[in-house]
Amino acid sequence: MTSTKEYDDIPGTYVFDADRSREGYHLNMFCISLRLENNRTEFRDDPEAYLAKYPMSEDQLQAVRDRAWNRMLSLGGNIYYTSKLAAFDGINFQELAAMMTNMESEDYRAMMVSGGRSIEGNRYKSEWEDK
Repeated sequence: MTSTKEYDDIPGTYVFDADRSREGYHLNMFCISLRLENNRTEFRDDPEAYLAKYPMSEDQLQAVRDRAWNRMLSLGGNIYYTSKLAAFDGINFQELAAMMTNMESEDYRAMMVSGGRSIEGNRYKSEWEDK
């Protein structure tokens, strides 16, 4: 667990800072390894043996197994690295972002094309009435 930072109050966001980078190093190295075909083949053939090459925490391993995308970010994953695992599963970035925000892919796209999520009510978790 990283130390508490002022920006931890931003809703729906895990700021990828130096602490998260250290925490997620092996998770991110696993994910980026999937950019190479021989690694994808090895992971596809024996996922557990391939995962054993990366000394991740049990929480990180379970998040990978479950494809718990937001959980991976909370455990130090970087979206640009974890998106390699999504691509391995045939999920494009728009679909991944939609899944991570509990939206349908086309609804997510429409929101982004129209300027993104409203800032109103989304600045700080501490401002939410029903925390």
